[in-house]
Amino acid sequence: MRMGSSWRWQLSRAMRLALRWCRLCRPQRGGRCGGSKPWISGRCFEVFVCLVVLLITSVVVIIYLFVLPTILSTYPLHWIVWHLCYGHWLLIMVVFHYYKATSTSPGHPPKDKTQIPSVSICKKCIAPKPPRTHHCSICNLCVLKMDHHCPWLNNCVGHFNHRYFFSFCLYMTLGCIYCSISSKTLFLEAYDAIERNYQTPPPTEVYEESTAHKSIIFLWVLTSSVAVALGGLSLWHMILISRGETSVERHINHKETRRLKEQGKVFKNPYHHGPINNWRLLLGVDKRSHWFTRVLLPSSHLPSGDGIMWEFTFTRRDPMAI
Repeated sequence: MRMGSSWRWQLSRAMRLALRWCRLCRPQRGGRCGGSKPWISGRCFEVFVCLVVLLITSVVVIIYLFVLPTILSTYPLHWIVWHLCYGHWLLIMVVFHYYKATSTSPGHPPKDKTQIPSVSICKKCIAPKPPRTHHCSICNLCVLKMDHHCPWLNNCVGHFNHRYFFSFCLYMTLGCIYCSISSKTLFLEAYDAIERNYQTPPPTEVYEESTAHKSIIFLWVLTSSVAVALGGLSLWHMILISRGETSVERHINHKETRRLKEQGKVFKNPYHHGPINNWRLLLGVDKRSHWFTRVLLPSSHLPSGDGIMWEFTFTRRDPMAI
C-alpha cells in the first residue's frame, strides 16, 4: 500500500473543498436562528460543523487512496460494481442530507398571530405558541415541532428539517458500517505492520507506506466508533418516530404519564397515528413510489403539514400534553 507521489496535493485540495463546504453550510446572521444568538456559542457550533465536514472528507480521501484501489485490484467484477454503486450512493445521501439539515430552517411560528391556534403562550417570546412548538434557548426563537438543538448541525431540528436530520444519521451509520467492514482486512494488515515496526523505526523510503498504515487505522477506528455511537442515536430516534414523539415530547409525555397514573388515568399521545403512519408523516410518503423517490433518493420535498395545525387521534377532552 503506497501513496501516490501527489498525495499531499490531493489531501490539501480535499481540505480546501471541505472548507468551502463549511462556508456553504454556515448560517447567515439574522437567519433561521435569529440575530440574538450569542456570538460565542454560534462560533463554537460552526466549529462543530467544520469538524464534521473535515472528518467526512478525510474518510472519503482515505477510501479513494487506499481502500478503493485494493477493491479494484483484488475483487471480482460483480463485487467491484456493487462497491462502486453502494459506496457512492451512501456518499451522495450523506452529503445531501447533511447539507439540507444544516441549511434548512426548522420552521417558526408565523408573525401573523391570527393564523396561530390558541394553545399556549411562550413565556420568553410572549407570543402564541402552536401545538408541539417549543422555545430554543440557543436560537432564542420558538421552533415548530422542536426535537432538539443539534450543535453538529449548528441548527435546531424541527418540523421542516427533522427528516433531513434523521436521514443523515441513518445513512451516516450505514456508511460508517460499510467503511469499517470494507477496510477491516487493510486495518489488520496495517496494525500488524505498525506493531512490527514499533521498536525499529522504518527507513525513509517506506515513510509513505507508514503514513498509509496510520491513515487506514484512523479510518477504521473513526468509522467503527461513529457507527456504534450514531447507530445508537438513530435507533433511539426510530423508536421516538414510531411513537409519534420528539425528544422534547418524550420528556413531557413521560411526566404526564406518571402524573395521570397517580390519578388513576391513562395518558394517550394525541399525535400517535400508528407506527407506519407516523413514518409516512415524517418522510412525506403519500404513495408507494415515494418510498423509492423520496426515501432512497435525494429529495427536497416538504414534510406533511405546515407544522402549525395538527390532526389529533382523539378528542381534545382526553388528557394530552402541549
